Amino acid sequence: MKEFKNEVEAAEALKVAYEKLKNEISKVIIGQDEVVKLVLTSIFCKGHSLLVGVPGLAKTLLIKTISDALNITFNRIQFTPDLMPSDIIGAETLDNERNFKFIKGPVFANIILADEINRTPPKTQSALLEAMQEYAVTIAGEHHELDQPFFVLATQNPIEQEGTYPLPEAQLDRFMFNIFLDYPTYDQEIEIVKSTTSANQAEISKVISKEEIIEFQKLISKVPVADNVIEYAVNLVQKTRPGTEVAAEIANSYLEWGAGPRGSQYLITGAKFNSLINGKFSPDIEDVQSIAKPVLRHRILRNFKAEAESITVDYIIEQLL
Repeated sequence: MKEFKNEVEAAEALKVAYEKLKNEISKVIIGQDEVVKLVLTSIFCKGHSLLVGVPGLAKTLLIKTISDALNITFNRIQFTPDLMPSDIIGAETLDNERNFKFIKGPVFANIILADEINRTPPKTQSALLEAMQEYAVTIAGEHHELDQPFFVLATQNPIEQEGTYPLPEAQLDRFMFNIFLDYPTYDQEIEIVKSTTSANQAEISKVISKEEIIEFQKLISKVPVADNVIEYAVNLVQKTRPGTEVAAEIANSYLEWGAGPRGSQYLITGAKFNSLINGKFSPDIEDVQSIAKPVLRHRILRNFKAEAESITVDYIIEQLL
């Protein structure tokens, strides 16, 4: 891996790597530019992402394509009602000499695709909690570190809720972003059909190594942030908390509860990355605003009045902005 002389050179390298990644991913994924940007943001910011969209919008293909462009290991876990925690993190078994041996589960990879994460019971969902927060798992009292970098990219289908188990708030809060995938435009769908029904399949090149990702993650943590930008992010999050002195009127009217401090942290971390890929060496308020929706939409809960009046979470965030 190339050694950078200073942070400025590293920042330029990050911008170049990001553009290369986007170009490689666009060979397979048509449109969804904002979704790709947010997933890459969470990866470089040591975060996890929840992708929500109807079936057939290439959520799984998107994550597989990103993993192909990154020179790191990838595992897919299909969440089902009968999935057990040991199916995710692994288990101890007896070997031929009757000694206990730990067999690693699929969570031991750099990118984990948790496909339809809300299809499995809370006991199994919680098996990912320690991995997502501590980057480690504990089996029979033994602590096992996960390989770095480590990201969980989970998918959910918002339509069919029968037989699903909504993620508990503690686990939802572990995700940096809640990303909505929408239908493609007419022109994009024409291009999708042409590219997926022909014999010519795009080849994805490895653009960036795990060592480079770790270095870029360290770089983002060093980016300076002005006090007024931090104050804006914290003020925005505090305005979502109904019943407090600083709560916005719309929060008091339509929210059951608001975002916690992790929302403020992710607003600033994501803003840092957004500033670097746009050629700035410190984030401004516009960088915070650009990621406010995916950071906050799973951290605030609407009350009955908001649901009765069809007031969406995104509308509330827009008013707060």
